[in-house]
Amino acid sequence: MQITMKKKRIITSSQIDVSSSRKAVVIHVPYRLSKAFRRVHVKLVRELEKKFSGKDVILISTRRILRPPKKGSAVQRPRTVHEAMLEDIILPGEIVYLHPKERNNTEYKLETFSAVYRKLAEKDVVFEFPGTVA
Repeated sequence: MQITMKKKRIITSSQIDVSSSRKAVVIHVPYRLSKAFRRVHVKLVRELEKKFSGKDVILISTRRILRPPKKGSAVQRPRTVHEAMLEDIILPGEIVYLHPKERNNTEYKLETFSAVYRKLAEKDVVFEFPGTVA
């Protein structure tokens, strides 16, 4: 783990209250290093969750979000930053649906995903796994 983390750095981290008993640690990494962090994401998150016992760890690439346009403006705000942030939050899964293969790794974090996205993007979102076909 030390060898793979040699040239990687984090920008900042913050703690978000998910519920009264759960907390999440959001770690912001430089956008340029996001591909490098994706390679070691699962292992890194697992190690950090051991270190921060009882807290969920989320890695997010730092991006700039434009402020909402003024009322009556014809210019629309790009949403790609919000979509990319959503991808970062649920990283082992996919946006279209949470893959059933990753259910064991991410099911206990669904509430955390919603709380972190609500805090960062100021939008509500619901995460769920697809229903099983009987």
